[in-house]
Amino acid sequence: MAVDSIDSSPLGPPACEKDAKALRFIEEMTRNADAVQERVLGEILGRNAETEYLRRYKLNGVTDRETFKAKIPMVMYEDLQPEIQRIANGDRSPILSAHPISEFLTSSGTSAGERKLMPTIRDELDRRQLLYSLLMPVMNLYVPGLDKGKGLYFLFVKSETKTPGGLLARPVLTSYYKSEHFKTRPYDPYMVYTSPNEAILCADSFQSMYTQMICGLYERKQVLRLGAVFASGLLRAIKFLQLNWQQLGNDIRTGTLNSKITDPALKSCMANAMRPDQELADLIEAECSKENWEGIITRIWPNTKYLDVIVTGAMAQYISTLDYYSGGLPLACTMYASSECYFGLNLNPVCKPSEVSYTIMPNMAYFEFLPVEHSSGGSARGSTPRLVDLVDVEVGKEYELVITTYAGLYRYRVGDILRVTGFHNSAPQFHFVRRKNVLLSIDSDKTDEAELQRGIENASELLRKYKTRVVEYTSYADTKTIPGHYVIYWELMVEDPTNGPPRHVLDKCCHVMEESLNAVYRQGRAECGSIGPLEIRVVRNGTFEELMDYAISRGASINQYKVPRCVNFMPIMELLGSRVVSTHFSPELPRYTPESRRS
Repeated sequence: MAVDSIDSSPLGPPACEKDAKALRFIEEMTRNADAVQERVLGEILGRNAETEYLRRYKLNGVTDRETFKAKIPMVMYEDLQPEIQRIANGDRSPILSAHPISEFLTSSGTSAGERKLMPTIRDELDRRQLLYSLLMPVMNLYVPGLDKGKGLYFLFVKSETKTPGGLLARPVLTSYYKSEHFKTRPYDPYMVYTSPNEAILCADSFQSMYTQMICGLYERKQVLRLGAVFASGLLRAIKFLQLNWQQLGNDIRTGTLNSKITDPALKSCMANAMRPDQELADLIEAECSKENWEGIITRIWPNTKYLDVIVTGAMAQYISTLDYYSGGLPLACTMYASSECYFGLNLNPVCKPSEVSYTIMPNMAYFEFLPVEHSSGGSARGSTPRLVDLVDVEVGKEYELVITTYAGLYRYRVGDILRVTGFHNSAPQFHFVRRKNVLLSIDSDKTDEAELQRGIENASELLRKYKTRVVEYTSYADTKTIPGHYVIYWELMVEDPTNGPPRHVLDKCCHVMEESLNAVYRQGRAECGSIGPLEIRVVRNGTFEELMDYAISRGASINQYKVPRCVNFMPIMELLGSRVVSTHFSPELPRYTPESRRS
């Protein structure tokens, strides 16, 4: 309930004095967005004036926008790789940032099949923490009473490695969860989790998920919201419950912990949490043994008010499944962030997923926007198109996001395509449209057409001895399974039908394709279990001709028709599905270790 004595914000009545301060900050930043942006750019250029990168472009300590835009080129990751590699190899001179690079954050985007390494500095953690601190004050405007219960959030760390120069390289959320900002965060009644830090920080994904789930079950009546980072992560937790409810129920019935939980810190922590609860065990058995799992979230956690997950971009494919398991609970998308930078937040977090817009917070970095119609072709270091400032974007237009950060990225193309939906004060609000050039995505993986083509070519080598080749292919991300998986449709030309490739060879083709995909995909398959085995569906000869005929019947030009390399239009899916003659799955996990680097 809002506190009457606290001044109301234009966003709404704050729940407490702490919220009021956060809402005032949002108003101050967004009302003065252009002035804040000018200050931010001046700070970035001033503190990094003596870096090798800025001296290379003869900025000479100047911090004004006009000089910056005239002299500093727009770049992509590949342009910065030589500098990043030097830092990774141990060069501690001020190459990109005057502040020491504290670690690398591994992006879910990839370059040459490997995760991108994003340099960061210690005070970036403060900026991320600041954005996190704004989320609940906004949510409290829409969902009252969240201080009366807890959040069941499935949060995980991923494996980390060290660069040749000794710097840690790990995902941004792993960095945050392992930081003192998270581990020693002060008590906040609006931010109480059911999961203990020991469960979140356990590197073994099974042990982490199992203990987070059992803690959430013990506190089922206190749970007011469920969440994960991505929608796919929450669905993976539901699948885990489906597979393990009997063991979980037995542990709760007896008050003893599964012997598979071996992590010493986790075992010690859980010893205080475990207790026999016959009534809860009976409820779990009664609900989870039913064939119908519709609404299972509210059947197990009856006081849940919303689900806190990202359902924009590639995650939108999971909305209907979340609705099924939750009984249609609101889906809250709260913030917009990446490994490169945290960008902004959703000021209406319980809106419909299709209406999600993020307000860019102008204090986080210096933001520019490349109009989409100009973003194709040309070298990143060639003539730079005129970029648009934060406050000058136009409603209805699409832009690629370009950032300049405190950590030393200058006019860096993030690869996100955004559409302007409006403004809050003078700060624009954006709908996330898509990642540039991404063809397939299940979780945090992003596979483009070039990678898919390389996988097809490598797998096709197994078919040569059978005088067989792939004449056409397309793909889609199947999210009806949990976890989701890639499906590749192949049409084959077999020169000698009596000596075609046997089933085990086509199964092996699936595995070779997986081995050819990027490190983020392979980690999702081999380490996290967030992606299922790749599937090849062989279709009968002539299927892709039928696909073209269908497209032409709908108005496509026969001269310009190209086979789509990814499909999701239902009539096309049905046509392909009706022509399948055999299905094949990868028989083993692809190789993945955090230290592995491919040339």
